[in-house]
Amino acid sequence: MSFNANNALASLLARKGLIEESEAKQQALLAAESKQSLIHFLYEKSKLDGDKTLEILSDSYGIPTCDLSDYDHKSLPEEYVNEKLIAQHHAIPYEVRGNRLFIALADPTNLAALEDFQFSTGIRTEALLANIAQLAPIIETIVEGDVANLDLGDISDSELGGVEVAETERKDDGVVGDEKDDAPIVVYINKLLMDAIRKGASDLHFEPYEKSYRVRFRIDGILHEISSPPVTLSSRLSARLKVMSKLDIAERRLPQDGRIKLRLSRNKAIDFRVSTLPTIWGEKVVLRILDSSSAMLGIDVLGYEPDQKEMYMKALGQPQGMILVTGPTGSGKTVSLYTGLNILNTPERNIATAEDPVEINLTGINQVHVNPKAGLTFASALRSFLRQDPDVVMVGEIRDLETAEIAIKAAQTGHLVLSTLHTNSAPETLTRLLNMGVPSFNVASSVSLIIAQRLGRRLCGECKAPEEINEHALKELGFTDDQIAQNFTVYKAVGCDKCTGGYKGRVGVYEVMKMSDAIAKIIMEGGNSLDIARQAELEGVANLRKSALKKVMAGLLSLNEVERITSF
Repeated sequence: MSFNANNALASLLARKGLIEESEAKQQALLAAESKQSLIHFLYEKSKLDGDKTLEILSDSYGIPTCDLSDYDHKSLPEEYVNEKLIAQHHAIPYEVRGNRLFIALADPTNLAALEDFQFSTGIRTEALLANIAQLAPIIETIVEGDVANLDLGDISDSELGGVEVAETERKDDGVVGDEKDDAPIVVYINKLLMDAIRKGASDLHFEPYEKSYRVRFRIDGILHEISSPPVTLSSRLSARLKVMSKLDIAERRLPQDGRIKLRLSRNKAIDFRVSTLPTIWGEKVVLRILDSSSAMLGIDVLGYEPDQKEMYMKALGQPQGMILVTGPTGSGKTVSLYTGLNILNTPERNIATAEDPVEINLTGINQVHVNPKAGLTFASALRSFLRQDPDVVMVGEIRDLETAEIAIKAAQTGHLVLSTLHTNSAPETLTRLLNMGVPSFNVASSVSLIIAQRLGRRLCGECKAPEEINEHALKELGFTDDQIAQNFTVYKAVGCDKCTGGYKGRVGVYEVMKMSDAIAKIIMEGGNSLDIARQAELEGVANLRKSALKKVMAGLLSLNEVERITSF
């Protein structure tokens, strides 16, 4: 608000005896310095009588008045209730008459409010004067009321201060305000991050829609709706997350990627990988929790059967060859690879990884974040590794023939190569490489071990209950006569206050297949994945279904979960 406009109002109010003439100019200057209308400035300082001011301003400027005692902004079309303009101009849309929108304001000199509302709504606007004592609380309710509805719960001071954010928080046309003004948003976001860690979530989804907003956690591989904040806070929530991730909050048209570090204690911190995506109703933000402690798990806790563990350890002990881990997104491939890398991570070995992205930092391992836009692909990174005297190379994913050929060449020339593929089973992995165009001889001679895996939700030990299943049904499910003769107990999920729907945590289910002479012969002769699977079964390889049924016998998985993760 300009000093001239405030000065004119000050002179009028002084002449009418509403403020002291001696301080009129000083109050006008203070209001201009604080970028406020004089009317709002004096009201906040308790130096103004709302009723008398309304009467004087209406007579002096010839603007009709309105009564806001029964005003409800929700009775107006949503597109007219522009929270940003309301906060900026201290004015509200009052009512629509024909093709005119009437704007209620306390400052008759605020012509910019009429122009901005007219531009925003596309219809003609006219002014009505309102009592500042009625108008101010309504504006506060509209602008801040939704924030007050946030479920902030109980959160400690240490949790409030635990998030490391950018040193300078850029403002974006009022979307992100001062830390003080956005304190409820800050507390709400921090609470969600802490809740996600406590619940063991792997991902957080912040999703805007036309008339709603939801926050979901992926817990044990399944998404659960956790919170539903007001949709009007959509831009402020996404802006806060982008500030914390050191992203450009002014860029809403393109996806962005960043990271957040949440410090739980002096020696414990958890990183979040942040991805934003512009949707038709606003920016969706997804956070992936990158807990480095998960990468430090020993192989004994991953759920391998004794014979599977022995094959994996033996393959890791070889000086060359290729170990492939396969499965869909979220099946735990990264943890399996990092567990193997930790076993190999000794001062005597030079280990290099190419990842997209680098999710967890591992001390003693040279990790490279591939950047295809800059020309740093898996293939180019792998070529560079081979000039760096490596012992062990890890490629995040084999996506094309070029990467596959370089990785196989490395595995054949004295390097141990670890990588992933997106296939359903171990036998399909070999045919996938052949379909990429890799010669069968190179596949047979370079691949030493394939691990196909899934993550199943572990039954809660507190509430799981026995489930009656007859012998015929067990055979239909895949149990053998010898297994049924062991008279094991099948458990089902129940649910209690210590778990999520009867499940707590996850357990790995694996199909571990080594490259035998017989399987290599099938590949050389042009056999398909079914031929390889039959030979692997003859060699005693338990497929994912059989491995999952063993977990049922051990009381770790329910039959419903076996169906969910092996139904392909």
